[in-house]
Amino acid sequence: MKKKIVLTLAGIVILIAIIAGIKALQIKALIAQGKSMVPPAEAVTTAVASEGQWAPVLSTVGNVTAVQGVTVSAQLDGNVESIAFTPGSAVSKGDLLLQMDISTESAQLRAAEATKELARLTYERSNELYANHTVSKAQFDLDSASYKQAQAQVDTIKSTIAKKTIRAPFSGKLGVRLVNVGQTLRAGDAIVSLQSLDPIYVDFYLPQQDVSSIANGVTVQITSDAINNATLEGKITAINPDVDSTTRNVRVEATFSNPDEKLRPGMFVDAKVILTRKRTVVFIPTSSVLYAPYGNSVYIVETKPEGKTVRQQLVRLGVTQGDYVEVISGVNKGDEVVSTGAFKLRPGAQVNVNNALSPKFELAPKPTDS
Repeated sequence: MKKKIVLTLAGIVILIAIIAGIKALQIKALIAQGKSMVPPAEAVTTAVASEGQWAPVLSTVGNVTAVQGVTVSAQLDGNVESIAFTPGSAVSKGDLLLQMDISTESAQLRAAEATKELARLTYERSNELYANHTVSKAQFDLDSASYKQAQAQVDTIKSTIAKKTIRAPFSGKLGVRLVNVGQTLRAGDAIVSLQSLDPIYVDFYLPQQDVSSIANGVTVQITSDAINNATLEGKITAINPDVDSTTRNVRVEATFSNPDEKLRPGMFVDAKVILTRKRTVVFIPTSSVLYAPYGNSVYIVETKPEGKTVRQQLVRLGVTQGDYVEVISGVNKGDEVVSTGAFKLRPGAQVNVNNALSPKFELAPKPTDS
């Protein structure tokens, strides 16, 4: 009985060993097959890194601001007696815009002027008597001080009347009227927007590394859908002397002629700073670049005995011009880089280059609406 059990167990062990051996051979064969299997080559297009003379263009977004622009507001409390402007019209410096009720101040002014006239006569009489040693120095000083106080009172009332007579602080174009006749205004209440539109400013920011490349007088071109994508040209007129400590950007101001008043304060525009100093750069299509937080990279095509493969290369980029981007480091002139299809590659992957499908890259593309 014991002999039979031992023989049965031995048979089971031998069977398990045979099955394990077979499975081990199968797994080993699969591993060998996986190692020897070559993925199919990915279809891509390529471009050769070129070298050329660029007058770099610094692209950014600008904000249109008025050379002079304010919201005219009340300086004192009072009621609106009359409105002398037409909304949307052009006005000159000093034109009357709004008259507040000054009936009380006008009456006070007449009384103050009468007091001033009496104080003047008293002062002049006292001056003559003092010259003849008829009145004391104390009386003369008192009459002189009274006359000056009367003058100051008249000036104070005139100042109040002037503040209630709202005039245009500069020439420009008015906006929408924000008040009505009979309305009670508080100090600071808005009356109307006044903007000087010709010339006009465009403010924008540039990175600190580009500050050395710009100066007053450098050409700036702007486009915007608000002006039917027309290109307007102006000049840099001011550069902030300090760098923003948070963004490391510098604020720049350009001035544009705006006779047709197409540009309005508050618009945003696409701005391009045209640098005149040309330099030699190596450039590749922008579609070649894989952007990532740890660093931008491209795939460089290399020819090997087994075919064409790719090597991933980190790059440092410069300015963009048209469909191309400058490569400061990482790619040399003549290197063949993957221009489309790079997103599906991995380092060492085989590629099938078919440039018949390559899109057209241009330094100055002129896209049209579809």
